[in-house]
Amino acid sequence: MEVLAVVGIGLVAAMLTLLLRQHRPEFAMLVSLAAGVVILLMVCRDLLPVVDQIRTMMQSVSMPQEYTAVLFKALGICFLTQVACDTCKDAGEGAIAAKVEMAGKVLVLAVSLPLFQQVLSIVYSLMV
Repeated sequence: MEVLAVVGIGLVAAMLTLLLRQHRPEFAMLVSLAAGVVILLMVCRDLLPVVDQIRTMMQSVSMPQEYTAVLFKALGICFLTQVACDTCKDAGEGAIAAKVEMAGKVLVLAVSLPLFQQVLSIVYSLMV
C-alpha cells in the first residue's frame, strides 16, 4: 500500500508542477521540492529494516565493522547525490547537476579509500 501512496504523491505533484509551470514557475519548483522531500521521508522510514538486515548479514559473515560503515556511507552519498542531481535537472540546471554528480563520485572514492589501502596491503603481503 505504501507504493500506491508514493506513486499518488508523485503523480499529483507532477500534474501540479505542469499546471503551475505555465503561470507561476517559482511555485512549480517548490511543489516539486516538497513532493521530493515527502517521498524521501516515506522511503527512509521503510529503509531502516533494510539497513538492519544488511548489518545482520555483515555480522553473520564476520565482516569488520569498518566495511559496513563504508558501505552505508557510500550508499548514503549515492542516494543524496541522485536526489540533488534530479532536483537540479528539474530546475533546468544540467551543468550544476553534472558537478554535483562528479562531487558524489569523488566523495564515494574518498570514503572507500581506506578499504582500497587495506586490499592493497593484503595483495602486497601475498606477493612478498
